[in-house]
Amino acid sequence: MIRVPPITYATRFRGFLPVVVDVETGGFNAQTDALLEVMIEMRSDGTLARGETFRYHVVPFPGSNLEPASMAVNGIDPHHPLRPAIPEDDALQRIFKEVRNAVRAADCTRAVLVGHNAFFDLNFLNAAVLRTQIKRNPFHPFTSFDTATLGGIAFGQTVLMRATLAAGFEWDTSSAHSAAYDAERTADLFCIVCNQFQHVFDASRKRLASMGPLESEPDTPTDP
Repeated sequence: MIRVPPITYATRFRGFLPVVVDVETGGFNAQTDALLEVMIEMRSDGTLARGETFRYHVVPFPGSNLEPASMAVNGIDPHHPLRPAIPEDDALQRIFKEVRNAVRAADCTRAVLVGHNAFFDLNFLNAAVLRTQIKRNPFHPFTSFDTATLGGIAFGQTVLMRATLAAGFEWDTSSAHSAAYDAERTADLFCIVCNQFQHVFDASRKRLASMGPLESEPDTPTDP
């Protein structure tokens, strides 16, 4: 009889903890970040469900670029006196602390960014880490899960709104382009795709377990 270990984050994603990140920015060149992070929790039966949301408004760093077109889309007034913004390094440190705690609690080795067009979010996150010289970044520097790709595979839709509707969720246009709203819809999309492919994952685990010990893969760099 083939025995496979219980499904946990560590076994489901090879030691990675998926964390959804959405950034609202002042353009497309790794400038002004309003960072948000959404945790995803694992249920006892191995299915995924969206977890807690953490959101921080970020003060534009000195000399950063604010493109009028981008600001019109996200509706952010970075200099509004009532905007509860904090410095970029402070926001990152707070987010990373929560992520590190979750990584330890899930018995994982590090976090992996989940995003809709994840390259964009990971590029901004890495740029902010370098800019602030933060040494303990819990996210993998280049691996990510992209829900634009997953949405295209599962539902034939790569736009977040269309993929969300195709998956059976509601979509509030007036809330779109808010980091919190977009990240939560991205998390919902990631969860439902993973859950619908659960039987594929179960079959693959049994297939690999039947092969016995496999040759180890060469080590890949994890920290820049």
